[in-house]
Amino acid sequence: MSYLSNPRLRLFIGAALISFSPVWVKLVNVSPTTSGFYRVFIGGIALALFLLVTRQRLQLSKKVWLILAFSSVFFALDLWFWHRSINYIGPGLSTLLANFQVFFMMLAGVFLLRQSPRPMQIVAVPLALLGLGMIVGFDWQHLSADYRLGVVFGLLTAVAYAAYMLTMRAARTGSIHALPTREVAVVSLVSAAILGVSAMAEGASLVIPTLMDGAWLLAYGLFSHCLGLLFIASGLPNVSTTDAGLALLLQPTLSFVWDVVFFARPITALELTGAAIALLAIYLGSRSSRSL
Repeated sequence: MSYLSNPRLRLFIGAALISFSPVWVKLVNVSPTTSGFYRVFIGGIALALFLLVTRQRLQLSKKVWLILAFSSVFFALDLWFWHRSINYIGPGLSTLLANFQVFFMMLAGVFLLRQSPRPMQIVAVPLALLGLGMIVGFDWQHLSADYRLGVVFGLLTAVAYAAYMLTMRAARTGSIHALPTREVAVVSLVSAAILGVSAMAEGASLVIPTLMDGAWLLAYGLFSHCLGLLFIASGLPNVSTTDAGLALLLQPTLSFVWDVVFFARPITALELTGAAIALLAIYLGSRSSRSL
């Protein structure tokens, strides 16, 4: 399929595939930890088979293995928090909050890498808070306990995802390979082991109840995790920062659409405006923190 040679198209296809992630989580009848386990287990096996078929060796140093171990912990935490956030506040808002990772990446740049904040970063943060306030309401105490917990889990997802991205970047430093297939495969399988142990500690079953649940989990692991990440990884190095920023916006935007279409999420004009403002803030934050 020659049209897939277009890196921009691959990037947007990958973002669209990943946007279905919270849909699978909402549809499947297993615990949040169990769905996270099967995402990375199925996706990790698929990536490992891809490496095997293409005869690619891991060839990772001890330092990289150690960094990937930390990266795996952060990614497992990302899924642990995010899947619970999805159950409490829905696919759309939980995915929007997860993409607030750009602001935690910005903070990492300021405090860890000694980078001075740029004007757009300063503007983006209050815009994001304003947009979030318009979606969830400015009176925190009037929200239900589950809804508040979902918002907190969504923000913790963003923290964990930012930490994952920073450690993955460190693991990729000096790599001669264009795609992070090896690193993502390792992180996926190690994260699966962490989530599997977590599920057992929580008393959650890893048994898949029905064939339909199995189909949702298979789609989650293959399409949203494996193919989605590969499409994005293969397209990202060859597109402009504008295209990369737009792709970053496509995932939460489509997740909001799927939330309304598939789960009949009620949305007011105020919430829609807040979502648009938050997405603009994410876009500004992603463009200004691209150097990370």
